[in-house]
Amino acid sequence: MELRTLRYFVAVAEELHFGRAATRLHMSQPPLSRAIKRLEAEAGAPLFVRASTGVALTPVGSVLLEEALALLDHADRVRVRVNAAAAGVTAITIGILGDGTDPGVARLAAAFRRSRPGVDIRVRDTDLTDPTCGLRAGLVDVALTRAPFDETALTVRTLRSDPVGVLLRADDPLAGREGLRLAELGDRRWFRFPQGTDPLWQSYWNGGSPREGPVVRAVHECLQAVLWNGTVGLAPLGHHLPPELTVVPLVDMPPSRVVAVWNEGDANPLIRTFGEIAAAAYRR
Repeated sequence: MELRTLRYFVAVAEELHFGRAATRLHMSQPPLSRAIKRLEAEAGAPLFVRASTGVALTPVGSVLLEEALALLDHADRVRVRVNAAAAGVTAITIGILGDGTDPGVARLAAAFRRSRPGVDIRVRDTDLTDPTCGLRAGLVDVALTRAPFDETALTVRTLRSDPVGVLLRADDPLAGREGLRLAELGDRRWFRFPQGTDPLWQSYWNGGSPREGPVVRAVHECLQAVLWNGTVGLAPLGHHLPPELTVVPLVDMPPSRVVAVWNEGDANPLIRTFGEIAAAAYRR
């Protein structure tokens, strides 16, 4: 069984749909179907129960999925350790923006430690004024952050999209609403970022319009600005908040993308691995 064919099988097993798996693998569906049929011939049993709406794993397929994931993970570790040794790379610095309590971060950290034992992992926590976490300045190798921002000369991989709402005090007259529109917040003071902050980033979190209000640099300052001053601002839904604060969904705001980003053309072999592991960790 070739590793490439096993990767095909894992994609179909995780997507439970040949079309979606083919899209994920950047290939057409017919060669993917042929590869799976050859794999079933080698296994001597069907791996999937096929239906018009998708597929389901057979008991044999479930066993193969467990073994294939372990084998592919080991193969990736071999490749990365050999490449890192050849390049003399044994460390990676990760910049993290915003809320480190995101369960996706915890899954990614655990998966990366398991997959890359012996690698020195350094973490740099950054404020909201630089959405690339010091990437352009060379302070980090890869950033775990939120888009949008200027992506010139950067490689950006989307990990997840989160709906966005307006952050309010729990006793705010708008706090009980099921949803709001940006136009309903036009007369409110907003927290905003300092001059020099990436314009795309600043425009997104200001709802596309210039705002007046206190300047903030960190997540906890955003929360305190709302709590103490009654200002408003945008925040992804699902954050853990004190009972004095709440987030009301915005119905006309595009979602916030969680992304992994690194400098285009960076030769550090651990960076590509980080992107692959991050994508898997955030899919769960």
